Amino acid sequence: MELFETPKAKPAVRPAAPLAERLRPTTLDEFVGQEHLLAPGKPLRILIESNRIPSLIFWGPPGSGKTTLARIMARRGNAEFFQLNAVASGVKDVREVLQRAEHNLRNLRGKTLLFIDEIHRFNKAQQDALLHSVEDGLITLIGATTENPSFEVIAPLLSRCHVYVLEPLSTDHLDRILSHALSTDDALRGRRIEEPDRKYLILLSGGDARVLLNGLETAANLASPAQDGVRIISRKEIEEAFQRRTSRYDKDGEEHYNVISAFIKSMRGSDPDGAIYWLARMLEGGEDPKFIARRMIILASEDIGNADPYALTLAVAGYNAVDMIGMPEARIVLAQVTTYLASCPKSNASYTAVGEAFDDLRKYPDQPVPLHLRNAPTKLMEDLGYGREYRYGHDYQGNFVEQGYLPDALKERVYYRPTENGAEKKIRERLLTWWKSKKR
Repeated sequence: MELFETPKAKPAVRPAAPLAERLRPTTLDEFVGQEHLLAPGKPLRILIESNRIPSLIFWGPPGSGKTTLARIMARRGNAEFFQLNAVASGVKDVREVLQRAEHNLRNLRGKTLLFIDEIHRFNKAQQDALLHSVEDGLITLIGATTENPSFEVIAPLLSRCHVYVLEPLSTDHLDRILSHALSTDDALRGRRIEEPDRKYLILLSGGDARVLLNGLETAANLASPAQDGVRIISRKEIEEAFQRRTSRYDKDGEEHYNVISAFIKSMRGSDPDGAIYWLARMLEGGEDPKFIARRMIILASEDIGNADPYALTLAVAGYNAVDMIGMPEARIVLAQVTTYLASCPKSNASYTAVGEAFDDLRKYPDQPVPLHLRNAPTKLMEDLGYGREYRYGHDYQGNFVEQGYLPDALKERVYYRPTENGAEKKIRERLLTWWKSKKR
């Protein structure tokens, strides 16, 4: 737990603190990025400036300003600031903050802002502990997450919070932060970085301001003084600071979409070698392994379907395993699922079927349910003929009986046309037998 400084005072930063902490903005005017939320007239800026800050969830990538914004809000609103990290904190820590908040409200008439970093890592019990305090306004909760909050935050808590999406910092944003650091921080005086190496440093930062500044600080410490006493930060020092060479994969730019497309198309095209290569390319570039796992769940239904029904089971199990163990071991799970899906027989018959059904829903909206398919829970419905001519399939040979299940306007439709690939071949044969006996 971390208690923030008195909101009206300039924060005292330890000289030994990392560069990213020394340069952390303390006002909205100093903050770089997130113009869609913080430019004049934008929603979040209006809330902050009017001191009407509700409980919020910030969803965005690392280094995009989630923690900094929470601290600025606390200072602006004269609120006592507490920071918890969901990985290291439990219900006991939350309750201690809530007790302090009650004291603030009753005795000091003061506000309390609780910032929870990585809130998606709180379990259900931990999140439940926050519900009443958020609803009653005892605390203002600011949760930060890099994961989709609709998947990771319980629905009751999510419904009590506004969700704001923070975007990765652009090259221009990072360039401005870099210029500010070189011109204002005492420890960087006498350091210079040439334009090509400056761009290289920004590229390696991947839209993360914290990575940029910490990498800059390390590279600056590695730089040797030139003859004129100026230390030149070169590509060599930057690579040593990051301990890796650049990859052309940019997880937040065009290459992200190019590589994930190549990955999906390799699996769809039944090429496990190509799929494994693109998987490794994404992981090496820092892609979120859960994003990859989610895309494979989609592919298992869209491109494999009933040709191998187990594919979906494995893909979901793979996602859960990745979530449980994390990187670097998660790459083993991803590799297993990738090679299996790429090697499966393929069918998009289910995907095509539901697409055609949606098309018909738009063309023929609100078609009535046939009377024999309707339930009759009341005497009136029974008298009106609801369910009267329904035939129970299990009463007939082969558990099948001729009967219509579509609205009259669509009774000739065939949406699902299974292929002859994999397990779907048997489904096709079974349906053909039934279709032949139907009275069309």
